[in-house]
Amino acid sequence: LQKILILLHVTMSVVVGKTLMVLFPNAMKRYILKLGQKSRMNENPKFSYENWGPTFFSFKYLLFVLKVKWKRLEDEAYEGHPAPNAPVVTFNGEVRHLLDFMQDNRPLILNFGSCT
Repeated sequence: LQKILILLHVTMSVVVGKTLMVLFPNAMKRYILKLGQKSRMNENPKFSYENWGPTFFSFKYLLFVLKVKWKRLEDEAYEGHPAPNAPVVTFNGEVRHLLDFMQDNRPLILNFGSCT
């Protein structure tokens, strides 16, 4: 039932967004560029709006958003509870599970970061 509700919500959002892009292209371009500012996507001079803007509200966009939202239905992490044994991909492309990296009674430390 949750997946059907998500499907209806995302599909309706994409249909409305695509319709608005056709009827009001300049206003939607400004709106999408504003979204790009939040994610800092606009800061890359080699990555112009023409490269990524038209992909909003496309069929591929719909499928991607559905995939992400449906995957989030499976989230099992809750504060104060044991961590889920989430799948991870090694540098070699091999799919393993997080707890596969535990060794004896040693704590498993996850370090997240990014380079910009």
